[in-house]
Amino acid sequence: MFTRTIAPPWISTRRLLLAVSLILLTLAAGAEAWAHNVAEGDKGYIQESTGFLFWPFVYLGAKHMVTGYDHLLFLFGVIFFLYRMKDIGLYVTLFAIGHSTTMLFGVLSGISANAYIIDAIIGLSVVYKALDNLGAFQRWFGSQPDTRAATLIFGFFHGFGLATKIIEFQIADEGLIPNLIAFNIGVEIGQLLALAAILILMGYWRRTSSFMRHAFAANVLLMTAGFVLVGYQLAGYAIS
Repeated sequence: MFTRTIAPPWISTRRLLLAVSLILLTLAAGAEAWAHNVAEGDKGYIQESTGFLFWPFVYLGAKHMVTGYDHLLFLFGVIFFLYRMKDIGLYVTLFAIGHSTTMLFGVLSGISANAYIIDAIIGLSVVYKALDNLGAFQRWFGSQPDTRAATLIFGFFHGFGLATKIIEFQIADEGLIPNLIAFNIGVEIGQLLALAAILILMGYWRRTSSFMRHAFAANVLLMTAGFVLVGYQLAGYAIS
């Protein structure tokens, strides 16, 4: 609905390849933090904790969001062409509803799926949003997907991926529900912090003449990062 089609400008091949290489190196260096992986120290804390621990789980939730490449890349793509706070709030709320619903449902019901497959789908959500921003679906199929529905659906997958990881940690039943709620509160706080940082940077960039000139390249890089995430997860699935 709010996607703007980008007319591809002439882009320096050398600069584009350099930017892609930097993204790949950055993601490779942080491989342990990709998708829904959790630091070893945090894993141990979650597994050993019993009772209601509000602030520690709020911290863990916020940390997960602000260090989650998949979440940040997807949010960046979602707000790329959103200028009004009303629209940004709508899409972020839809994503939060989807993320929270499946995270709580997955953990409480014990329903899980292969983490690599879920995270590969999440990588595809980044690819989808980049293509959406590029106007690819309009050119290929003659129609624009409902971006609100897509944001909610991919929010479901993001939350389910996290639930799958949490189930593996075997959190103690004592204080489980309030701890999950605290964790989810932390996730939303982390999302707001990450979103604020992205909006500040985007606000400065949008006021420059280079924004529309480089919007095409930025979304190509976003799509590349999404494919890298997909490839990483599928490779993990193949060798697991």
